[in-house]
Formats: sequence, structure tokens, C-alpha cells
Amino acid sequence: MPDKEVHRQKLIHILQMAYSGEKAAALAYAGHWRSLPAGEQRRKIAQIESEEWEHRRIVGVFLKELGASPQGIREVIMSGIGSCIFIACFLSGWYLPMYFAGRLERDNVDEYLQAAAAAEALGLYKFKVELIRLAEVEL
Repeated sequence: MPDKEVHRQKLIHILQMAYSGEKAAALAYAGHWRSLPAGEQRRKIAQIESEEWEHRRIVGVFLKELGASPQGIREVIMSGIGSCIFIACFLSGWYLPMYFAGRLERDNVDEYLQAAAAAEALGLYKFKVELIRLAEVEL
């Protein structure tokens, strides 16, 4: 398999992982802000949820541009993880949901940086710039 195709397949795989990861993170944040009393912290976390859905939309556009689609099984798994965290927010208090949200975010940062490197290897500089921006927002 030529180098370009290796980088393309790697980029697609990472984007598929990130796409589903963003869903899990968005669901986790959705439960977290809903479990909080009204106030500034609740508003900020609701904004983070919104950003996660926007990141997912952007990654979905990139997948389409590459002629790819999300992985069905990964979507189901990450939906389940995000939904469990959503529910846990109402049962476990503040720490546990934030711990898992942080883990999901850290994974997303790593995925975006790896995807940016693969995009650069393919000469997809628009992708690279946006993927680095997404990684920075996740920090």
C-alpha cells in the first residue's frame, strides 16, 4: 500500500474514533450540566456540551470529504459510555463524571494531534489547521 493510502486510512480511522468520542463527551457534559443547580458553572458546562457537538459535526464533514463514514459499532459503544456517564452525574456527585469527561477529552486531544499529522502527510492543510484548533479547544 503506498504511503499516501496508509496516511489516508490512518486519518480516517482517527477521525472515526474522534467522531464517536465527541458524542460520548457531549452526552457526559449534557448529564453533568443538567445535574447542577442553576448558575455560572451550569452555563459553562452546557457551553462545553455545545462545543462537543460542533466538533463532532466538523469531524463528520472531514469524514465525508474523505469518502468515509463513522464506525457503527464504535458509535454504539461510545453512545453507551456517554449515556452511562450522563446517568452517573445524577447518582455519583461531581467527581466521577468530571473524571471520565476529562479522560474522554484527553483522548480527543491525542486523536486530533495524530489526525493533524496524518493530514499534513497528505497535504490536507485545511484539515491540519482545523484539527490542531480542535485539540487546543479540548485542552
